[in-house]
Amino acid sequence: MEKLKVGDKMYNVKQNGFTDFARYSFSEVVSLTITLAILKNGVRLLNEPKASYIVEDIGYSVYRNKGEHWHHVSLNAIRNSQIENKKIEAHDWFQEKEFSTEEKQHIYNYFKKLQPV
Repeated sequence: MEKLKVGDKMYNVKQNGFTDFARYSFSEVVSLTITLAILKNGVRLLNEPKASYIVEDIGYSVYRNKGEHWHHVSLNAIRNSQIENKKIEAHDWFQEKEFSTEEKQHIYNYFKKLQPV
């Protein structure tokens, strides 16, 4: 387990309850102190890797909030964030869109065709 270095790419996942979407944040280490790594977005991490069982095996705690961890960016994390962002985009579109009766009928008929009789 290594300490963070300037240039390391990091990510964090937050979720507001089990029914909420996973919301990914990405940033980069821009400076270091003796005990902290400061990210481009202003988040300060304790520069001590520790076991983190929720998202990845190893995480770095947020200064003064040891329950929140950031992790090294991986291809898997990028892919998962893309999938989750598409879900959020679709959800938000349906929340904001006001459908006309004709549009509702088209949607209804489309889904009726998908359902087995």
